[in-house]
This record gives sequence, C-alpha cells and structure tokens, in this order.
Amino acid sequence: MTAVLEINGLRVTFASRRGDITAVKGIDLAVAPGEILGVVGESGAGKSTIGNAIMGLLEPPGRRDGGTIQLKGEAVQDLDPEAMRRVRGKRIAMIFQDPQTSLNPLQTIAEQLIDTMRTHLPIGQSEARKRRPEWSKTAFCLKLQQLGRTLISIPSRHCRNEKRVL
Repeated sequence: MTAVLEINGLRVTFASRRGDITAVKGIDLAVAPGEILGVVGESGAGKSTIGNAIMGLLEPPGRRDGGTIQLKGEAVQDLDPEAMRRVRGKRIAMIFQDPQTSLNPLQTIAEQLIDTMRTHLPIGQSEARKRRPEWSKTAFCLKLQQLGRTLISIPSRHCRNEKRVL
C-alpha cells in the first residue's frame, strides 16, 4: 500500500555568516493510510522545520538541501509555488503552534477559515459560510468549547490557555 506521506533523506540547511548550518540531517519517515505520526523533540530540535519543508513553506535563509517528499506516491518537493499552493489545504495541511503569529489579528477566525476554504476549494463566499455547521463537528473533535464566540472573535482576544486549542 502506498504511504500517504513518505520522506527520504530530507535535509534542511540555513545559510549564515559563518557558513551553512544543517538543521535537519537526512530524515526518513513514512505514514501509512490511517496511521498517526507524532513528531516529538526539544525546542529547536527541528520539528517545525520538518513541517515547513514538507509544506513547501521554508523561507530564506532556509532551504531544502536534499531528499524527497512524496504525497501518495507523487513527488512534491520540487513543485513550483503555484502548484504547491494547490496541494496545501486540499491534500496536506499544517496546524501552526501559535495562533498569535499564524492568524491575522485583524480578521475574525471565521473569516480566516472562509478565506482558506475559498483558496483551496471551488466555492464562493456564500457556500463557504453554509459549511459553517461542519466546523462544529471539527470543534467537537478538538474539544473546542464555545465555538460560536471563538469564530467571531479575533485571535488576540483569547487568553493564554485558550490559544493552545485554536
């Protein structure tokens, strides 16, 4: 059976004044359909860097130096930015650690979810809004309490403890 995600020899390097620093050194992993993989490590160990490399979100001075990344057998590591944008959100997604830095502080959370759906699905604003009841199912699975209040708020309105569950 083809792995949902397969990574072979992933290397990520960051350029610095003193030369290149290798942050990820030859990671290999495979995630089978239905399997759950947790990536655990100390702060600075490279967990987010691996995630950003998989998603094609590495920003300079970071770069993928080697290795392959396949989604259901299709190599995605060398896709152009537009092709990778079509993959993100539809075939693969990432939940960022800190809503304060990953969400737009000037938009409600609901507006940001609608924008994401419209970017990755062939739907308009009204259709995206109609799907709002589906968000309740997701919120229930995530144990997100007071969904309605959360969706109409902006990210900065959440206290420290609530930020973790957004």
